[in-house]
Amino acid sequence: MKWKQQLLQLTPYQPGKAISAVKREYGLETIVKLASNENPFGCSPKAAAAVKAFTEDFPIYPDGYATDLREAVAEFHQLNPTQLIFGNGADNLIQIISRALIRPGFNTVMAEQTFSQYKHNAIIDGGEIKEIPQINGEHDLDGMLKAIDENTSVVWVCNPNNPTGTYIPEERMKGFLEKVPSDVLVVLDEAYCHYVTAEDYFQSLPYLAKYPNLIILRTFSKIYGLASLRVGYGMASPEVIKALEPAREPFNVSSIAQAAASAALNDQEFVQSCKEKNASGLKQFYQFCEEKGLNYFPSQANFILIDFNNDANEVFQYLLERGFIVRSGKPLGFPTAVRVTVGSAEQNEGVIKVMSEFLSEKAVIS
Repeated sequence: MKWKQQLLQLTPYQPGKAISAVKREYGLETIVKLASNENPFGCSPKAAAAVKAFTEDFPIYPDGYATDLREAVAEFHQLNPTQLIFGNGADNLIQIISRALIRPGFNTVMAEQTFSQYKHNAIIDGGEIKEIPQINGEHDLDGMLKAIDENTSVVWVCNPNNPTGTYIPEERMKGFLEKVPSDVLVVLDEAYCHYVTAEDYFQSLPYLAKYPNLIILRTFSKIYGLASLRVGYGMASPEVIKALEPAREPFNVSSIAQAAASAALNDQEFVQSCKEKNASGLKQFYQFCEEKGLNYFPSQANFILIDFNNDANEVFQYLLERGFIVRSGKPLGFPTAVRVTVGSAEQNEGVIKVMSEFLSEKAVIS
């Protein structure tokens, strides 16, 4: 078979372990999954009702233009509907952008420790990848600017960043956008923006008019709690959207997903409630880290990266065997840390208790 050589050497994305599999393997009755940054509080009752009410039209393809959802999102953000593109999750949009712009002879610039799918898709599409090391868990925007050359087609910026939870303040982001060449697409991935509490966080939407080479990605998988339905969207100039659309597969967002996302968007009280609970949950982890002397990145997202100064897989396995699924930092570029999704207050208390037990056992052994 005439496979792409880079595909044969590429490791597939490794999702968090399935709850049912962990229950069977370890004989546990209760599992708490804190690995994939899902919303522990579910989704809006309005979104759930929209799903339950959707009982017809299963034989009919979805609206390929996502008309109702498009109009709802456009109104919510005060944009023209032609400024939107929808995907089967934001991952799908990353794939579409890569397919449209990354190819042999061109390069793409990104942070070294950021969302893996930027690099993953670029490898498949044959582009040169320029990864810029972070500084204290944050994007080195100056370093990224220096890496841009005449063959750069895409620059990826994750704000807040996954897996560190760090963010780029407004002044730094404005200065960066001013210096990126106009023929380079800047992808601003804001999957976790709804959790941000920092007052100087970059408010990106007003800059769409100023920078035609900017596209902003958002998702309904995180704070909206619709991860299983897979809905994401991009916001950009009509020209960018028009150029990307041919790379989008038809009917890529299901009818049920479109209905649920429209309903979820109409319940901002739920979003605000989740944001407040998440901020309280982060404080639980900060207190734990400070009491135990563990390094961590203050997070503007719904997860926290904690350095245990131990093999990350060992920490991961210890927690797994006791009913808590977290994310090992090894594949994320942090070999002694784990990334933990912020859960409910009770879930946080539970995983913190087990993490404390791990540290106590390691101290005895030492």
